[in-house]
Amino acid sequence: MINQDTIVALATPSGAGAIAVIRLSGKNAISISEKQFKSISGKILSNQATHTIHLGHIIDGDRTIDEVLLSIFKNPNSYTGEDVIEISCHGSNYIQQEIIQLFLRNGCRMATAGEFTLRAFLNGKLDLSQAEAVADLISSDNEASHQIAMQQMRGGFSSEISKLRGELLNFASLIELELDFAEEDVEFADRTQFKELIERIILVLKRLIDSFAVGNVIKNGIPVAIVGEPNVGKSTLLNALLNEDRAIVSDIAGTTRDTIEDEISIGGIGFRFIDTAGIRDTKDVVESIGIKKTFEKIDQAQVVVYLFEADVILNDGDKLQKLKVEIEKIKNKYPLKPLIVIANKIDMLSEKAIAELKNEISDVELLSAKTNFGVDTLQNKLLGFVNTGALRNNDTIITNTRHYDSLLKALEEVEKVKLGLGSGLSGDLLAIDIRQALYYFGEITGEITNDDLLGNIFANFCIGK
Repeated sequence: MINQDTIVALATPSGAGAIAVIRLSGKNAISISEKQFKSISGKILSNQATHTIHLGHIIDGDRTIDEVLLSIFKNPNSYTGEDVIEISCHGSNYIQQEIIQLFLRNGCRMATAGEFTLRAFLNGKLDLSQAEAVADLISSDNEASHQIAMQQMRGGFSSEISKLRGELLNFASLIELELDFAEEDVEFADRTQFKELIERIILVLKRLIDSFAVGNVIKNGIPVAIVGEPNVGKSTLLNALLNEDRAIVSDIAGTTRDTIEDEISIGGIGFRFIDTAGIRDTKDVVESIGIKKTFEKIDQAQVVVYLFEADVILNDGDKLQKLKVEIEKIKNKYPLKPLIVIANKIDMLSEKAIAELKNEISDVELLSAKTNFGVDTLQNKLLGFVNTGALRNNDTIITNTRHYDSLLKALEEVEKVKLGLGSGLSGDLLAIDIRQALYYFGEITGEITNDDLLGNIFANFCIGK
């Protein structure tokens, strides 16, 4: 599957910076580096202990390229399980490329996307789910997604799956053994204990599958559509939530012609807010396209925030009735989608008017996007829609679609085993379903894999990782 040659790549983001890290991995990483590195104290790299750092220069013949710190990680105690060299050089683009080109001319090959982590997997340093968590950790942009990725990279999910697989494999072996003594009609696998194991496996699988709904939104951010008529303060609310002037605000109705999106973290959870064009009847072609997109974004959103102008609604009975009709339309069309109805610009209302508003619309939230009143309450309400109990309890949460698919298939096979046990199915037929369940468990951790699967997974990694 993998070449045994020595690979090199930039491990830090491309571009100029204070420092850059260039990584080598392979059986000749130390010997190749030894020829291009001149220690300040005259040390020979191959004689140095693992996990040590050395000051010196990268040289190309008589030419000195840069003064660097070189770190040695000897196999098997390295990230990839091979000899690894990491060179910390100055972050000039020129220096980075000169060093990489030097090693390419002297026996190294440019690493492909994710090849360092792929080697770690193939050398048994990580299982497949842990390797995938490395990519999730790199891309995490809020506390919750970071926490999930760290838990999975440390083996929280894979250890749970491996334990279940091991227990199921033990019973599978006993049932397979029974097949060898079929004529003697003996049972090596205690059917009562086996039923208990199957019930426990089903409970764990269902819990993990159910966690995907939470995990997926935590990983990708929860889309929240801010909708309402023109000039009710949608863009002002978005700016208040983001704490910056992201959307253009004016007194002219229909200023927002297209959807504007941005993401913030609330309580460690990512929320992707979508400021939409105001909903109204219009002959403006461009604005009409924006309004059409508004309805598309409502379809895509997981939470809808419906904003209206408090003082205008109270002073116009027709608009109040129209608002109630619009709210009911959204509730009826999306009965399972959380809807937050917000009265904006309440700083312009008296206490009596606010009481009247609450009487007309019982579940209304009060807000002044201009003064930031009610913004914290809105954030807490949004956070309340996310089940973060599993995070607080440090339970395993599934965020990977591939894992979710394998868990669903494993559950289907395990339930077939349960049905077979209940109906007294013969051992040879039980064994078929057990083997298939074991196959899907193995797919998750990489105990069962193929080149196409690995290619698809690691192609999404960055070069140098």
